[in-house]
Formats: sequence, C-alpha cells, structure tokens
Amino acid sequence: MSQFARQGASPELALVATAGLVPFLGELGADADAVMGPSGVDAARLDENAKGSLKLSAYAEMMERAARVSGHDDFGLRYGRQFPASSHGLVGDIALAAPSIGMALRQFSDLFPLHQQASEFRVRTENSLLRLEYRILDWRILERRQDAELSLAMFQNLLRQAYGPGFTPEEVHFEHPAPEDATAHEATFNAPVFFGQRTNALIFRPGDLGARMPGFNAGLYARLTAQAYGQRLPRGGVPLPHRVRAEIRSRLPDGAPPIEQVAEALGIARWTLQRRLSAEGVTYAEAVQDVRRTLARSYLAQAHLSISTIAQLLGYAELSPFSRACKRWFGASPEQLRAAT
Repeated sequence: MSQFARQGASPELALVATAGLVPFLGELGADADAVMGPSGVDAARLDENAKGSLKLSAYAEMMERAARVSGHDDFGLRYGRQFPASSHGLVGDIALAAPSIGMALRQFSDLFPLHQQASEFRVRTENSLLRLEYRILDWRILERRQDAELSLAMFQNLLRQAYGPGFTPEEVHFEHPAPEDATAHEATFNAPVFFGQRTNALIFRPGDLGARMPGFNAGLYARLTAQAYGQRLPRGGVPLPHRVRAEIRSRLPDGAPPIEQVAEALGIARWTLQRRLSAEGVTYAEAVQDVRRTLARSYLAQAHLSISTIAQLLGYAELSPFSRACKRWFGASPEQLRAAT
C-alpha cells in the first residue's frame, strides 16, 4: 500500500515537500507556526526526514499563506530555487540514481503520483525540444501560484543535477497571470518567462538523454525502484466535474474551449462526457461559466491586472462581453467589483 491515504480521499503529497521550510521561513523573518499551523503541520516537529503526507489543498494554501506572512510575493520561487535536488523523497532518489538522464526523467514522470496525487507531471517532445510539464489537476485547488513557481524552480534544480550547473531552459511557462514584477522569475531561470499559459512548463534542449546521471548507483537504483514499484500507484482522486473544470481553466486564455477539446483531453467521447456531467447535475456550458465566474473574482482581487487583461485570461475577445457577464453573475460591473475589494 502506498504512503498515501485510501483511494477516494482528498489528494495528498509527501511531507518531504516541506524539506527546509522551517529554517527558510526563519531566514525571511516569518513565523513558521503562523504559516504551517492552519494546515495542521507542527513546525516544531518537522525536520528534513519528515515522513507521511499532507493534503495537497492544505499544502497549496500553506504556500500562499507563506507569501502573505513573509511579505514576499515571490515566496514560492525563493523557496524552490534553494530546494536541494536530493530532497525529493523516494521518487527523486530514484531519478538521481538512474543510469541515464532519459531514464531519470521517465522514472520521475512515471512515479510522480507516489510523491503527489491529482497532479500531472510529464515530459514530452515538441519539435527538437523537451517540455517538462506540471500542473495540479484538482480544480478545487484554485490559488496555486506559489506551488507552481516553487515546483518549476525545484525541477530546474533536478535538471541541473542531471545536465550540470550551467543548465538553463529555453522558455518557462506558468499557468497563472503575470505578477506585478517578474524580474526575479527571469533571473531564476535565465530564460524568457511567459504567464497565462495552458500549463506550467520548462522547455529545454534534451542534449544526450543517454548520458549517465552523475549520481548513478546501480545497486541503490535497483533497490529503490523495487521499493517504488512494490507500492500501488494512486489512481483517480479527482471527481470528473472538477477535472472538466481544470481542463476548461487551462484553455480559457485561448477562448472558451469546445466540449470536444475537453473530452479529448480526458480521453472520453463527447457524448459520454455530456452524459456523465448530466448525471452530476451540471451541463458543460454551466461548467464553463462556473470557471469563468470563479476566476473572475480571483483575478479582480489582483490589482495589478487590468480589466482588459482579465477579460482576455477568461477567454473573452472583447471587454464588453466580460462586463455583461459580471453584471449577470454579481450584479455589478468589473470596475465596481474591484472598487469594493
């Protein structure tokens, strides 16, 4: 049985993801108890060898709270870029001990559910480049900028362990809107950074995927992979209506996605998706409106985002349809809603 709770429970991640968090918060002068306590984590008992798991939603909330408590809007980026490649738990240890870079990436991707549930981690080829893509698939975890930024910074450290300290990606993509100041992002990755994208991604040149990992250890690799594959990989965990909303969210900046696109992404037929949504008491059109309405509230609370930018992020080609939608949803214009926040 895996380290996580029973199937069907709230998605979780390994507590090792908090490695070094307490001392890092101390360096920033932030109260660790104020950050971690509301998520049910006892900062005084947490150490580098923490075992067990934490609800993924609680972890994402903890990272967002850390940004507020520390006063650093880029907290996740700061935490992630100092996160050691050796602190990714069992899945990371397997990658570091793998015989080649290609096998390290494959094992990390295949076994990622052991580290974090209800999330997508994959590496795919696009033209002559590789795309390391990551996103949380649970729509209920709405605010997750800090998690995305710390995760890509952590993954970059892992790639630098594989390719060498001089590794830099060609591009970096984030699904969340651009922050007020993205200077630290470009400095961290030494690459162009794009926001409002379909998924979080590091895009890089693959080099020689057959090259040996610097930490290759045949005995350790065999032992750890046997341990990992002896566990049951978590399955499911996200109800269909939430997965549908997650796919809608990822595509909104390109316009409201037709149901065929979402059905294809989920690997089911359009009519099957319609039928299963109907059984849940929701239509596809209502799911699209739910995503737009929920994100509208979140984006309007971010004062640096212009109203027109928000309209574009929600898939509206013009401002007027967004304004009409706000009046229908909230009984007020976007400007009035922002003034009230």
